Amino acid sequence: MVKGLKQTSSTIVIGANVSETAPNTFAQERIDLQLNPLDNEVFVVQAVNLDLQAPDAVPATNTQVRGSLSTTSLPTFGTLSNSSVIAVAKDDIRAAGFVDGGVGFSQSSMETPPSGLDYIGIIATNDFFLQIVGANNVSVKSMGAKVYGYRARAEASTYAALVQSEVLSS
Repeated sequence: MVKGLKQTSSTIVIGANVSETAPNTFAQERIDLQLNPLDNEVFVVQAVNLDLQAPDAVPATNTQVRGSLSTTSLPTFGTLSNSSVIAVAKDDIRAAGFVDGGVGFSQSSMETPPSGLDYIGIIATNDFFLQIVGANNVSVKSMGAKVYGYRARAEASTYAALVQSEVLSS
């Protein structure tokens, strides 16, 4: 259990999706958690699974799809160096210089935390965001997400610090 927080629900699984509006165009989707700020309610994230649609295999062309989940709205795909980003996923096909579809590569932040971690993030404001962007693809790409966690009530000082930290990182 996290110090300064009191768990108020069992584990909740939230499924969401984000899709580009046109190929290779950044898109972001806001997911409402319906938290109650009057009760200092937060969402404690225990695990995240991001499932990217594969990039297109275009001969002699590098293609990619990037996705991220963040606690604040972002102007583009987020990286783990950004304090508001909880998880990222990257899929690439390297085909530049080849006549075929190339070789695929996949990279993501951990989908399930090691057993020693109580949580991987805390969302103190009412929502989180999914981002996606592709490069050199022929078709529109999408990303599905599963977020595992629970609702908790924070002590007043803890809640204020969490909200301030989240707002300042936007």
